[in-house]
Amino acid sequence: MLRVPTDHASPAAAAAAAHRTIPCARPARARTAPRYSPARTVVAQADAAGLGLVGSNELRVAYQGAPGAYSEQACMLAYDECEPVPCSQFEHAFLAVTEWRADRAVLPIENSLGGSIHRNYDLLLKYRLHIVGEVGLPINHCIMALPGTKKEEIVCVQSHPQALAQCENYLNTHYPNSRGVVHQATDDTADSAKRIAQEDIKGYAAIASRRAAELYDMEILDEGIQDDKLNVTRFVALAREPVPIKDDDGSQRQYKTSIVFTLKEGPGVLFKALSVFALRDINLTKLESRPMRDAPIVTDEAGSVQKLKRFNFVFYCDFVGGTNDATVQNALRHLGEIAPYMRVLGSYPMHETDLSHLSTKDV
Repeated sequence: MLRVPTDHASPAAAAAAAHRTIPCARPARARTAPRYSPARTVVAQADAAGLGLVGSNELRVAYQGAPGAYSEQACMLAYDECEPVPCSQFEHAFLAVTEWRADRAVLPIENSLGGSIHRNYDLLLKYRLHIVGEVGLPINHCIMALPGTKKEEIVCVQSHPQALAQCENYLNTHYPNSRGVVHQATDDTADSAKRIAQEDIKGYAAIASRRAAELYDMEILDEGIQDDKLNVTRFVALAREPVPIKDDDGSQRQYKTSIVFTLKEGPGVLFKALSVFALRDINLTKLESRPMRDAPIVTDEAGSVQKLKRFNFVFYCDFVGGTNDATVQNALRHLGEIAPYMRVLGSYPMHETDLSHLSTKDV
């Protein structure tokens, strides 16, 4: 079988990563994370089959946020009996896996309403981790406060900026700024609930998950408050090593591959790059451009004067197919002839998110 290289020459200092130790907290043992049916843990099954693991309960999985965060739920959906490891920042989760303090990380990459999580795209390029799986998590927002709090007593609603944006219509109807209610952005949904509970802040409410309310003994004032009921966040699972794809596992899994590449300046270069997939009937599911952080600007020099010529971008692309497929291998070789830099971020099982329990009548 032909081998596909995962790297060409690195873009300007893209592979240089910080190595300072930033510890992730160990989760509290007082309350256990929810368990999901093993039939739903597609990532754990493929991961264990590829790496020869006995089971997902061997894994410590890093995520961003406090216990009760949606990212913790995504961890348990990916690896049903893992030990979730909460981290305060996205980069801390990358570092935890890089420095062997965690075995995997599960991090959000895009939301059906809010779009891409740009910070994690940048970190995928900065660190040498591999995408080994994905899960789609339906998001069900709850508004919660200290037990006994009445709705009319709320003076401030706290949550992550995306959660506030996803519940904008509800907030403007029930907790409008015109009534003096402040909508305050925080770093994390669950941490907002945790802080209100621990500091006994009366008159404050948080938008977070039902699990966060249970963990921090908060009273749910209303549930399902997101403006669009079909609200799904896609998470990716990251590991130090890629999971090999087995042609004979009999699972009939469909695979997805994620890559990042750069292009030279010239007419039609992006068209030429994407045509390597179109010519082979490979279905693209995602295309994202991001500034090249280490060299964001290309300039023209005229004597001692530098003039802006253009911005420099890297392109992230997802497509259907695994790197064990000869057609995919040929497409990547072809792209390698066009792209000065190309890296395979991972080839992993596609996850089909079950939305049958969600109602579309309010969408």
